[in-house]
Amino acid sequence: MTVNRYLRLIAGFFVMLSVVLSQLHSPYWLFFTAFVGLNLFQSAFTDWCPMITILRKLGIKEG
Repeated sequence: MTVNRYLRLIAGFFVMLSVVLSQLHSPYWLFFTAFVGLNLFQSAFTDWCPMITILRKLGIKEG
C-alpha cells in the first residue's frame, strides 16, 4: 500500500472509532472526529499532513 492509501485508512478508522466511542462512552469523543476533519481540511491548503510525515519515516512507499 502507498502513503495516501494508508492515510485514508487511518483517517477513516479514527473517525469511525470516535463515532463508536461517542455512542458507547461520551459524546466528547466527537471532538476527536472534528480534529481529524480539520487536519484533513488544513492539509488540502497547506499540502502538509503530520500523519504522512510519520508514514514516510516508517518507510511506507509513495504512490
